[in-house]
Amino acid sequence: MLTQRYQLYIERTDATKNMARFYALSIEPTLFGTPCLTRRWGRIGSTGQMMVHHFDREEEAVSMFLGLLRAKRARGYKAKSYVRRGCLC
Repeated sequence: MLTQRYQLYIERTDATKNMARFYALSIEPTLFGTPCLTRRWGRIGSTGQMMVHHFDREEEAVSMFLGLLRAKRARGYKAKSYVRRGCLC
């Protein structure tokens, strides 16, 4: 069983290169309680691609999660902060 859920969404944009990419990671339990790392990536606004990794232990999933995060940060991906827009009714 997972002690906590891990979720991350990062983006890399460069208007001069017409680049607008996203990368999303999450660790969640499967129906059997084992950890599952889901990676999604692609162009912002598209469905993109997805890859799922299954692990026996949470530590293995977290280790891969952190390794992928370090690699993407080194390539220029940054966390995107969104401003929620509420209804002024």
